[in-house]
Amino acid sequence: MATEHKYSVLLPTYNERENLPLMVWLLDKTFVENKLKYEIVVVEDNSPDGTLQVARDLQQIYGKDKLVILPREGKLGLGSAYRDGLKQATGDFVFLMDADLSHHPKFIPEFIKKQAEENCDIVTGTRYVSGGGVYGWDLRRKLTSRVANYLATVLLNPSVTDLTGSFRLYKRDVIEDIMSAIQGLGYVFQMEILVRARQREYSIVEVPITFVDRIYGESKLGAGEIVAYLQGLLNLFFTTYLDSKFALVAGQNWRPLQGGALLVLIVSLSSYIE
Repeated sequence: MATEHKYSVLLPTYNERENLPLMVWLLDKTFVENKLKYEIVVVEDNSPDGTLQVARDLQQIYGKDKLVILPREGKLGLGSAYRDGLKQATGDFVFLMDADLSHHPKFIPEFIKKQAEENCDIVTGTRYVSGGGVYGWDLRRKLTSRVANYLATVLLNPSVTDLTGSFRLYKRDVIEDIMSAIQGLGYVFQMEILVRARQREYSIVEVPITFVDRIYGESKLGAGEIVAYLQGLLNLFFTTYLDSKFALVAGQNWRPLQGGALLVLIVSLSSYIE
């Protein structure tokens, strides 16, 4: 008899009162229509717009078994939100998603299908292959994303096309293991997960997704987050390649030299943004 899996969706929130009801409705609809067992874990960072109360109202509708709420004292970082949310999750598979509707739940069945077909440890969504895409961003935002991915690819050689994406499915034991090695808790967190996963030789496959910019609310990405990303990228570069065994296995001993040539560019970008 096949094992019935349970899927935990971790949703960090900050000022998402307008997006959360639709996101929860879409998630519930997707899982119910596909006859999948699920729970949604909302990690709420003390939003001033009343997101917590909205989450509690939704919990009355969907039930405490379907919607788990973890209130926190303030904005403690995206990585720490996922880490705390994971402690509350009970599923044997874990989805990490954004609560602002930029990640549409309609792709969830494809993630699950791909994982089952290949029995892989991680399925990650990519915007940068055939069938994927980005909608609603201006040229500047698209360029920022492309540059961020380019820098990460050259410095880290992650073997994926969209290292900065954050729509992913993990085996529960895999993400718990990777979490023990994670150092960054901000926006670099998603990138570090895949780098550490590759160090541990976990299998990673990609599925194309379309990313749609938020309709309600404001983006959390500002100059401070970009600087933090660049600093985190440098830290990840050095901590990754200090492990010479990993560099040898990856067959990319030349990467530190090539990547080192970009350090001046990164430092310059950091200074410009500040």
